[in-house]
Formats: sequence, C-alpha cells, structure tokens
Amino acid sequence: MTNKPVIAILGAGSWGTALALLLARNGHAVLLWGHDGARMARLAHERCNAEHLPGHRFPDNLSIREDLAELAREVECFVLAVPSHGLRAVLQAIKPQLSPQVMLAWATKGLEPGTGKLMSQVLDETVGERCPGGVISGPTFAREVAQGLPTAMTVAARERAPAETIAHWLRNERVRVYTSDDLPGVQVGGAVKNVMAIAAGISDGLGFGANARAALITRGLAEMRRLGEAMGGRPETFMGLTGVGDLVLTCTDNLSRNRRLGLALGQGGRLETALVELGQVAEGVVTAPELRALAQRHGIEMPITEQVCRVLFDGLSPQAAVEALLKRESRQE
Repeated sequence: MTNKPVIAILGAGSWGTALALLLARNGHAVLLWGHDGARMARLAHERCNAEHLPGHRFPDNLSIREDLAELAREVECFVLAVPSHGLRAVLQAIKPQLSPQVMLAWATKGLEPGTGKLMSQVLDETVGERCPGGVISGPTFAREVAQGLPTAMTVAARERAPAETIAHWLRNERVRVYTSDDLPGVQVGGAVKNVMAIAAGISDGLGFGANARAALITRGLAEMRRLGEAMGGRPETFMGLTGVGDLVLTCTDNLSRNRRLGLALGQGGRLETALVELGQVAEGVVTAPELRALAQRHGIEMPITEQVCRVLFDGLSPQAAVEALLKRESRQE
C-alpha cells in the first residue's frame, strides 16, 4: 500500500461504502466519513455497514473518521459519494483544508436541487475550475460492487490525466473502467436514468408488462439524448455505459431504489410512505423537477419526465400519467 495514495470517501451510504470496500481491496488505505457521528462510531465498532451492506466486513486498511476538517488535512485524494443536495456543503467544508495537489472524484448522480446544476458545475463554483477531478458513473449497484461481482464503469473528466488516475484507483480483475472526456454527457445520463427508473417502476407496478417497460426505456433514452446534447454532451455517450447501460440496469432490476419507488407508486402507495420504506435517498425524486426545468429552458420535449413530475408532485394518478403518454400525437420516431 506504500505506493498507493490514501483515499478519503465522503459519504457512508451504500454506494460510498461499496466504493470504500473496492478501493481498500485494491490496496489503498481508505478513510470513510459520514455526516452522522453516532452512526460512524457504530460502523467503526461493528466494522461493517450492517444497515446498507450487511455481511461485508471492513478490511484492516479501511478506517472510519468522524472529523471532516481533520480528515481533509490528511489526504489529497477524495471520492465524494454524498447525495446531490449535500455535495456543495461538503465541498465548502473541506475547501479550506485542500492542498494544491488535491484530486477530487465524485460518484453522485443527479442535479443540484434548486439550481439544476451538474455536479461538475457545483464543484467549479466551490473549489474552482482548475481543481483536477472527474465523475465516476455507469451501471453499478452498490451491493454487487461490494460482492466483487464483474462490473464496468466510466470515469469522465475534462482532461485525460485525471480520468486515468481515478480509473486506476478503481480497476482490478473484476472491475473494468473506461475513460471519457464527455463530462456533461456522462453526468446527464446519470441524472436522467433515475427519473426513467421511477417511470418504469410505475408501469410495472400497474402491471403493464414488458412491452410497456421496453417502450419507456427506449423513449427515455431519447429524452436523455435530447437534453444531453443540448447541454454539450456527445450522441455516442448515450449509447454507452453511462447512457443506455445505466438506464437499462436502473429500469429493470429491483436493486434500484428509484425503480422500487415507482413500483410502490404504481401499486397505489403514497410517495411519503414509499420514501420512508426505502430508507435511503431516491435521487430521481429531487432530480425530476430540475430536469423538467432544464427541458423548458432548452426548449426540449421530455414527456416521460413531465408525467413523472405530475405523479410525484401534482397529485396525478399513475394510471392517468400513462394514459397521457399514450394519447400523445403519433409522429415519426
């Protein structure tokens, strides 16, 4: 481990913990921090995240830290795995302690609530555009990464060097990591797919079957691509791991929190109850209204996103939302 950098993981939910396990198994000394001090003390005592990833004990080179400022003074490599609504606050908290050699990666998929900004834009505003770093994205369930099952990811950055550095942290014989310089495209894919997973879950909860699910995924990809290109992404990005790959995974497997939320709504559940039962953040809920606002700003049609927002926030029934999509005027694909 002497030749590998010490890496701090900020965010001790299921995804942050899974990344901490992966990096520790790759030989890095890993320091895991979460905002709840009492919970972090429990993780340190139990040596596992029994709440989110039971059965995966922490290796000896994975340590728990409770003091964020102290942690930020100790390391130069960070992976942020906090929810989108918390990224700015965490960055502001660590900024005074960051060294000039800092490398910041983030694994947050979504848009900042209230501003609709990409996580890279939040990073630029808080720590500066010159700070090297990149986003970790792709079709990855935390549980399967923790289990060491075969996985493919993408790291996107403005320049090749930081993307390759972060990818090198993550690679092993079970984890294949690609790199990209399409920072906006990769991030848009990671945001849109969560909203589409809610739509797919609603459809399945209503019992509408595989045909409807396939149609939602396909048309969801079209919405992802339209918005992504308007925000500077490249078309080919949306046909890769962080586009169609992540979209298919999140829309079709019940490990997806956003899909499970949609299932509950389609089966007649209430949003508030479904969120409590999830016990974790469903990024699609906070991302949906930001996507709707971005679509309006760019003059883009995103009808699935619109109907998801109406179900979540306007009291529209899931059945009526599906009927509204089916009644739209037919056109050439």
